[in-house]
Amino acid sequence: MRHSLPLATQFYVTANQPCPYLDGMMERKLFASLHGDHANILNNALSKQGFRRSQNVLYRPSCADCNACMSARIRVADFQLSKSQKRVLRKNAHLLRDASAPWATEHQYDLFSRYLNARHSDGGMADMDMFEFASMVEETPVRSRIVEYSTPHSLYERTELSAVCLTDLLDDGLSLVYSFFDPDLQKNSLGTYMILDHIQIAKEAGLPYIYLGYWVPGSPKMGYKASFNGLEVYTKGQWTALDNPNDFKPDKPSMGPMPIPEQVAAITLPDLLWTDKP
Repeated sequence: MRHSLPLATQFYVTANQPCPYLDGMMERKLFASLHGDHANILNNALSKQGFRRSQNVLYRPSCADCNACMSARIRVADFQLSKSQKRVLRKNAHLLRDASAPWATEHQYDLFSRYLNARHSDGGMADMDMFEFASMVEETPVRSRIVEYSTPHSLYERTELSAVCLTDLLDDGLSLVYSFFDPDLQKNSLGTYMILDHIQIAKEAGLPYIYLGYWVPGSPKMGYKASFNGLEVYTKGQWTALDNPNDFKPDKPSMGPMPIPEQVAAITLPDLLWTDKP
């Protein structure tokens, strides 16, 4: 049995806040800071246990009365294209992909602002300025890439930025941290296309998973994730195949949330992160 706290790893809990996905519910999160030489190791370990990254922190829902938010990932080896997804690939076959170190640009920010104004004008990110956007992209202590998708211009030797995805490189897959696209191209299903393209990247790299973020049963904002087969969600401390998303119902906590110390004790961390072992 280990007796010490993890090296440079401390867990915290946020105060209750209104849930962005379910009306009338309150949201609480368990999170840990990402910093130091072992940030990549921690990001890999906690991503496999339902955590997500935002800049230099990792977080996971820890709500008192709800288990609806579940981390979702695609098993790349089991994924099969649907007819509609094949149409999405054909519709966007002209796009050019460019992956680079996470560096924010004004073109990205302009596209980001247009995307939020059109689709999430009432969200918490709607008022982000260029400096806050740059922090979201660039403040990453882990292996990350900014992936741009551009449309060749029909008249000039240049391209138009169409979509962007901030992606973490994990040891077992790719984690799509945040993506946005040109709202004028909504019919092109660019959000779906970016996931499909990342599945192809993972196949070529021999990576088994694509991490999609959280899925909430019945949430219109999250419904698109359930359209990918080979999907599984992190629930009850393990990854569970989501064979029929329409029939899936998360268990409601019957005795309140697990105490935070017990939640933390149940988290598995690599030996390297512990200051001493028995």
